[in-house]
Amino acid sequence: MSDEDKLAAVRAALPSLSAAIQLNTGSAGPIPAEVAAAMRELEDYERDFGRAQAEYWLESEQRVDEARAAVAAVLGGDLDEVALTHAATEGMNVGTWSIDWRAGDRAVTSCHEHPGGVGPLYMAADRFGLDLRFAEFAGDAPDDEIVARFAELLAPGTRLVSISHVLWTSGLVMPVRRIAELAHERGALVLVDGAQAAGAIPVHVGDLGVDMYSIPAQKWLLGPEGLGALWVRRDLVDSARPTFASLFTFATVDSRGNRSLLPDAQRFRGVGFHRPSVVGMARAIGWLTMYVGLEFVHRRGAAMAHRAADLLGVIDGVTLLTPPDRMAGLVSFRIAGWEPQPAMEELAARTFCIIRTLPDVDALRISVGFWTTEEELDRFLEGVRLLAANTPESIPRRRTLTIVGQG
Repeated sequence: MSDEDKLAAVRAALPSLSAAIQLNTGSAGPIPAEVAAAMRELEDYERDFGRAQAEYWLESEQRVDEARAAVAAVLGGDLDEVALTHAATEGMNVGTWSIDWRAGDRAVTSCHEHPGGVGPLYMAADRFGLDLRFAEFAGDAPDDEIVARFAELLAPGTRLVSISHVLWTSGLVMPVRRIAELAHERGALVLVDGAQAAGAIPVHVGDLGVDMYSIPAQKWLLGPEGLGALWVRRDLVDSARPTFASLFTFATVDSRGNRSLLPDAQRFRGVGFHRPSVVGMARAIGWLTMYVGLEFVHRRGAAMAHRAADLLGVIDGVTLLTPPDRMAGLVSFRIAGWEPQPAMEELAARTFCIIRTLPDVDALRISVGFWTTEEELDRFLEGVRLLAANTPESIPRRRTLTIVGQG
């Protein structure tokens, strides 16, 4: 198919695109119609026939493996290196707590991390007396400066470096491989929050040289909420400590209590999952990889995100926070004279867009996907230009429609 025909087919398969300009995939992406249908079909089965049949449970475990295999394909890993989780945050917790921490051990992160990544570090630091350090740099800092800030903190005794692949604030793509090489030289493991990367940009965990990589299902992979996955480097599986202990952690436990852990990353899976959502996750990733194709996903997504950043960057009164030379699908910006919340509300009312605010950096953020059209961006950008040329007091009032007989 030509790109034009493929885009039309893709948009037809994402019904929510007709409801608004979907620019908040960094929180939750549009769900494909066939994914929703597959989940609904299984929900109907559970309603009509029940969920307790042994055969149904065994078949559900096969669906878990399908979802794991789909994640492995996107990340460039293998099935036995992937465990399903309930969110990227859960994966970051599992990765952080898998280390045999001792008082005085050091953990290093950045000043731009999402609470889902830095929260487990604070908890571990409080419980074990860790030396938690933050690499300080601007959200658009050069790679050399970022690496230098980490190098200053990677002292002997550093056990873990926990970072995002793409910063959720500025949208900067971190120099993950360089940081990982440096961390390994100093004896530290590297845990990565891939929430804003997997599905938005090409990811190959082997090329990145990291040890653990956590992702959600509902963002750029267009799956259901409440699911994610953690990739664990194969030769790390045996030495890392599972966070949970359950049926899914042990291969066997004999009458004397001797335990045998599962031989792959499944040992990091603690509990079960909503089965229709597991099917939805596998179907969504399969839809992206086999129906749409990751080449198209990454190529067109990058083109549209760069177009948005370039056009925002030349609007008088707009300050672009995202570095165009190192970006994924997120674009963060400020509009002079406007607080983020009223600006978001005004843009939503005038252009029918769905975006979000970033209170931590006093900015707005849009997420631009491969499904986004030039016309949608133009309509959104026209709204930004209108706000940038006015203040909340001077902006022309929106036209309203009075419905006679209501109320």
